[in-house]
Amino acid sequence: MADVMRDFMANAVLFQDAVARTGGLNSTDLQAVGLLMSQGPATPGELAERTGLSAGGAITAVIDRLEKAGYVSRQRDQADRRRVIVTADVDKVLQQVGPVYGRVGARWAAYLDTLTDEQIDLANELFTRASEINREEIELLRESR
Repeated sequence: MADVMRDFMANAVLFQDAVARTGGLNSTDLQAVGLLMSQGPATPGELAERTGLSAGGAITAVIDRLEKAGYVSRQRDQADRRRVIVTADVDKVLQQVGPVYGRVGARWAAYLDTLTDEQIDLANELFTRASEINREEIELLRESR
């Protein structure tokens, strides 16, 4: 099982890197814009927290690259003009990398159609727990820095 999980995780990372490159991004930038899409707009500091990048130059460079490529926009917060909010351009993301995810999603859907409800329940449990463990380990690694 350990070998299977290791292979799965390596291929997932390599897949995300390949998808990022098709959209003219690097993996970190793709993950950052993905987090903005799934968790909503954020200040640069909030996005730094989500990604684990430093709130200074590192996250600014990511946002600058994403903005230059048209994947995000920055706007002043209407409630507090000192704050900047970064928002993903969902249409741009879907245009650039959506076809890849659509193709993979269709392949997964076809495979899932061959499974029983019990098998799908087990897979959901496995991936949910794997995600929780990964999140916990990310936090432990961040705390140890």
